[in-house]
Amino acid sequence: MSKIEIIGLGAGDIDQLPLGLYKKLVNQKNTVYTRTKDHPVIRSLEEEGVLFTSFDWMYEEEANFGDVYERIVGSLIEKGRKESIIYTVPGHPMLAEKTVQLLLDQKEVEVDILGGQSYLDDLFTTLQIDPIEGFQFVDGTSFKRNQLNYHNHIIFCQVYDRFIASEVKLALLEDLPPEFEIKVVHAAGSEQESIRTMPLEELDHSMEISNLTSIYIPPAPENLLQHTFSRLKEVIAVLRGPDGCPWDREQTHESLREYAVEEVYELIEAIDKQDDENIVEELGDMLLQVMLHSQIGEDDGFFTVDDVIRSITTKMIHRHPHVFADVSVDSVDQVYKNWDELKREEKGEARTSLLDGVPNHLPSLAKAYKLQKKAAKVGFNWDNADDIWDKLNEEIDEVKEAIQSGNEEEMEKEFGDVLFVLANLTRYYKINPEIALNRSNQKFYSRFQFIERQIQEKNLDINQVSLEKMDYFWNLAKERE
Repeated sequence: MSKIEIIGLGAGDIDQLPLGLYKKLVNQKNTVYTRTKDHPVIRSLEEEGVLFTSFDWMYEEEANFGDVYERIVGSLIEKGRKESIIYTVPGHPMLAEKTVQLLLDQKEVEVDILGGQSYLDDLFTTLQIDPIEGFQFVDGTSFKRNQLNYHNHIIFCQVYDRFIASEVKLALLEDLPPEFEIKVVHAAGSEQESIRTMPLEELDHSMEISNLTSIYIPPAPENLLQHTFSRLKEVIAVLRGPDGCPWDREQTHESLREYAVEEVYELIEAIDKQDDENIVEELGDMLLQVMLHSQIGEDDGFFTVDDVIRSITTKMIHRHPHVFADVSVDSVDQVYKNWDELKREEKGEARTSLLDGVPNHLPSLAKAYKLQKKAAKVGFNWDNADDIWDKLNEEIDEVKEAIQSGNEEEMEKEFGDVLFVLANLTRYYKINPEIALNRSNQKFYSRFQFIERQIQEKNLDINQVSLEKMDYFWNLAKERE
């Protein structure tokens, strides 16, 4: 039965090739297949008469490495069905070699791994690092930034050319400063070995980039990792710890409630002002609330921030089957409908009314908006805005009647009805009444401050200024806007 025998050529020159593998290759009469000829061992073996056929040409024809590897494996399987062949790869076959993994996954042709020398031992020696301190080996052609652990020694392999080096650099610059020092290692452990230390920003400027190149990223100091979630979690744990801050240590879920409300409104204000810098700050303050509550939950032994994240991640996946499963949607309305159905499924029998789930502590205007929005989903809703305007006029007339009667309780009820209808009217026009009113509050605050400044500049007493004069300044404030 024919088979594919895989040999690793090591990471350096022919002196690193084990004697048994060397003998097998030089005594081979048939063509030896190799992923790439760009390797010093192949050049030496060719001088001794070994014939090689490479797949380098496939790299020119495909847009990504995944397709290249699939084609190489397909070609090897086709040849391996007919006769036994030898296939060589750089380094060790079981170290960052995708074609070998694909060959091992298939069942059509038997595969034998004959061995080879891993370059990791030489690399650790060259860099003088101990992997037990924490080590991450990353494929430069296929990785995600969120996989990187900057507390570890990180080594990028498969950095074949400047393009890949540039992709690695751009990913790292998301987390590390341009001047952060890295090392570029070429042909570790061989006579051609070289190691260069350079700023991260110069990575893709290096001329020594080939399939023998590795990029080493040393562990980053904590001051460069302030933007990471793990560092934030650590800081909050310290603040709540025995040697932390007295204020943070004494907080409870109940004591933090008022701050949660404040932070939401401060974020809304920053959004209304279109102040990106302040939006970042206020989002951070809201995240702080999440982290403090989560740390309290962990300290009390009930839950951790991992439970919080797991809960929302699971919810988002479950409520978006049109993204994470095979459900099709044709419109945003269909998304809303699916969302509500899935939400009811999650809550089970806990809710007996369609109006359940509106928080009791919502501001009254926002609560009116939410209640009517829920009722409208089952058709309890006016068909057009004219009907709502008519209802508003009707409620205003009833307010006037209550005022004429002098009944304060009735006046309160009728004013409430007016506000309730206004909330419904804003919902029809897709305006959140709470946000709209908050903007008007801010506008009033800004204009009235302008009036105060104008009066102060003119050395007048605001208590003595006429309404007409203040109205004049008010109009000036409007013009300035």
